[in-house]
Amino acid sequence: MSNKGKEKAGVVKCPVGLPRGAGWLIPFRWHSSRVRQSPPGTVFPAAKQHNRMMLDGFMMYLLSAAGDILNREHTNVYQDMSQPLCHYFISTSHNTYLTDNQIGGTSSTEAYIRAFMEGCRCVELDCWEGSNGEPVIYHGHTLTSKILFRDVIEIIRDYAFKHSSYPVILSLENHCGLEQQVTMVRHMKAILGDMLLTQTLDGQVPKELPSPEVSPPVIPMGGGGIPGQHSKGLLWGDAQRGDPEPQAPSHGHPWVKDAAQICQELSDLAVYCQAVPFQSLEQALGSQQACQMSSFSERKARKLLKESGKVGGRADTTGFFSRIYPLGLKMNSSNYNPQEMWNAGCQLVALNFQTPGCEMDLNHGRFLVNGRCGYVLKPSFLRSLQASFDPESGRGAGPRATLLQVITAQQLPKLNSKKSSIVDPFVRVEIHGVRADSVSKQTEYKLNNGFNPRWEETLSFQLWVPELALVRFVVEDYDTTSCNDFVGQFTLPFTSLREGYRHIHLLSRDGASLAPATLFVHIKSKEM
Repeated sequence: MSNKGKEKAGVVKCPVGLPRGAGWLIPFRWHSSRVRQSPPGTVFPAAKQHNRMMLDGFMMYLLSAAGDILNREHTNVYQDMSQPLCHYFISTSHNTYLTDNQIGGTSSTEAYIRAFMEGCRCVELDCWEGSNGEPVIYHGHTLTSKILFRDVIEIIRDYAFKHSSYPVILSLENHCGLEQQVTMVRHMKAILGDMLLTQTLDGQVPKELPSPEVSPPVIPMGGGGIPGQHSKGLLWGDAQRGDPEPQAPSHGHPWVKDAAQICQELSDLAVYCQAVPFQSLEQALGSQQACQMSSFSERKARKLLKESGKVGGRADTTGFFSRIYPLGLKMNSSNYNPQEMWNAGCQLVALNFQTPGCEMDLNHGRFLVNGRCGYVLKPSFLRSLQASFDPESGRGAGPRATLLQVITAQQLPKLNSKKSSIVDPFVRVEIHGVRADSVSKQTEYKLNNGFNPRWEETLSFQLWVPELALVRFVVEDYDTTSCNDFVGQFTLPFTSLREGYRHIHLLSRDGASLAPATLFVHIKSKEM
């Protein structure tokens, strides 16, 4: 065959999911060896002249942002940011200062920096009496190390707005006496200056919370409380507590009688986020003000959800803040499933950011979109008192059928440095949403192939409430004699998932990129 015959150009029709238009016919050489032998970056003048792709360019296109599974429009702030703060899910950290467990772990200002870099917009400051008149932050009555309150406020000033320009809420857990409370206020005002919210925007008692786009940068939540009592209980010292439950040492006991005095200066800072105990849905709707919030442990929240299908009453979360925090007895700083709390409309679902795992994967996935600004607008049925939505039944307007074909994976990482270390990978696709939607399905495993395993298996799903659903792609190494080993994962909202042929760029257990490891899938979704 002549050289001319070998170089005959052909075309490939664009697969489903690739953009139509002038470039949708992609010429390449039938003799692809010429492409393979060309060094990276080689320019083919004929292809460039006609504004067309060669085979290697097509492969790079598929691996680029244009071929990513995440809707690129959702990587910017695309949602309405003019609604009240309580209409958003807000990325929230628990025990933000800890880098390890809550018994003997290290407290560090670096933990705040990492939380802000991950888009967190509500951080916790566990404030205790320190030496030399300086309040400190640590997990009280434990062996955790201490850091200065002043240093944390400086970190908030310097790092809280590098990643997101939207407000940061400071969850103040006060265990200090009057003198050091005054010191706390002095540090916040001196270091944060005009960034600190000190009064309502119009000087009046608020009828509703301000929006993220007009709120001052730093919003204190709470100004004090009963010694050992977290902001989940009381800020003002003499209100009633809910049902007692076991707590970690720093959280004290809900039956403590002696209330700490709260200095007026600190009390005045709790403008929009005044913590009050939840008594009942009727009480909340009848007398709770927009600037007040209720907090629940995960156990209390589950109990309310099981009893009424609502955490604090779903209607309560449409106009007021609800905050959920991990059970205090979790000494290893483990997390709870945040999805069930989001299903109920809770805005501030606090997690231990220092503890990797499925729960933090879900949190990262929830706040991956809207520019990763830390605020995600709740679905309309969780923002309206008129909407009738029960997260327990979870039946929305109608089911949506999704077919997800897992085709291949590329360059999966080894689990250790041994030359013989080769994974036997399989892919699990998890849907996290309301009870009716939550399901997990997986492929078969492929023996000894982490370089380019091929499955071509189709998994089918039916979703009733896609607005709340998260999709988690997990790759694990199959083991016949022990637990399967984690290889990589990627989580995103179902509503931000793009159809067609897509690449999924895998992340490690702690959220770091595993490039160039990817999954290649095809997705098709339709209303039933």
